[in-house]
Amino acid sequence: MFLRRSPAAPEVDALAGLGRKSLDSLRVGVVVLDNSDQIALANPAARAMGLLRAGAQPGTPVAHPIVRTLAGQVRRTGVRREVELDLPRGAEGSDVEPMGVSLRAVALGGGLVAVEAFDVTDAHRVARVRRDFVANVSHELKTPIGALQLLAEAILDATDGELDVDSTRRFALRMQRESVRLGTLVTELLELTRLQGAEPLPDPEPVQIDWVVAEAVDRSRTAAQAKSIDIAVRGRLDLKAYGSDSQLATALGNLIENAVAYSDEGKTVSVTVQGDEEKIEIEVADEGIGIAPDEVDRVFERFYRSDKARSREAGGTGLGLAIVKHIATNHGGRVDVSSRVGGGSTFTLRLPVRPPEDEFGLSLSEPF
Repeated sequence: MFLRRSPAAPEVDALAGLGRKSLDSLRVGVVVLDNSDQIALANPAARAMGLLRAGAQPGTPVAHPIVRTLAGQVRRTGVRREVELDLPRGAEGSDVEPMGVSLRAVALGGGLVAVEAFDVTDAHRVARVRRDFVANVSHELKTPIGALQLLAEAILDATDGELDVDSTRRFALRMQRESVRLGTLVTELLELTRLQGAEPLPDPEPVQIDWVVAEAVDRSRTAAQAKSIDIAVRGRLDLKAYGSDSQLATALGNLIENAVAYSDEGKTVSVTVQGDEEKIEIEVADEGIGIAPDEVDRVFERFYRSDKARSREAGGTGLGLAIVKHIATNHGGRVDVSSRVGGGSTFTLRLPVRPPEDEFGLSLSEPF
């Protein structure tokens, strides 16, 4: 702790020492400025938060400009001031996440002002995620809603005799597709919300992997046949996992649907099942366009698309892989991806084979 004071009696020194130790142990940053904005006291947490800067002379730190501004306002008005902001970390222009801090400045008398700083980085991160989520949802909903409005106007024009029967039918089919897309988006939003904890997970039950694979393949069969894509299933299908059969079928189905959507006509999507005494691995490999190295780590983010134009053409919502990730995590497993641009992608769903309450201590909320 940085401290500037005049000599005092031994008893006062002992009390001051106890106070310094208490301040040094706090996770809250504390800076006290005198009437000339010089640092009278500062604890290590304040320095770690970046509230102190190097001064003109070595060994003489100065307070952050924002801290000095708050202190000046408190001296002039005598009123406590509070503010929340993000303080940059790292070099200017770097992509390091800023530190969110909540600052509170109060007058101590004699021109002294104490500024407390609380780390609210996690709260700011959650707020940013929530804002981004709302913005993404709004954007995704606008597309089908706008299309439905335009198509409805075209249908209305048909009643005035400006469109023939074929054109009217074509617009009606477009309206149907956009309605299905909108319904799918809302359904997946509700599913993702439920998986993230809005509803309790069902009690784990034995799940036959052969049923999961058959159900997932069946859900993708129509889309695969439309593109003449063969879905090849191989490996061990006599395995058993624990959890929710419907959720596991949804997770694997999303992986297969994703592989079909990003594959060209006439290609093959392979589903391979293997396992041992501890885990089951289900690989879904395609011969599609692949994923760029700098995008591999982001494909499980909500609404993230590596090829936005192709995703929209395929009717994807950008939520399928996020749902897979949450289902895998909720079952004590995980999902990984390996890919090469132009060489296809392989998604691997890994699941534990034992129930969460067995002697090995596995938990549906703890990925192995």
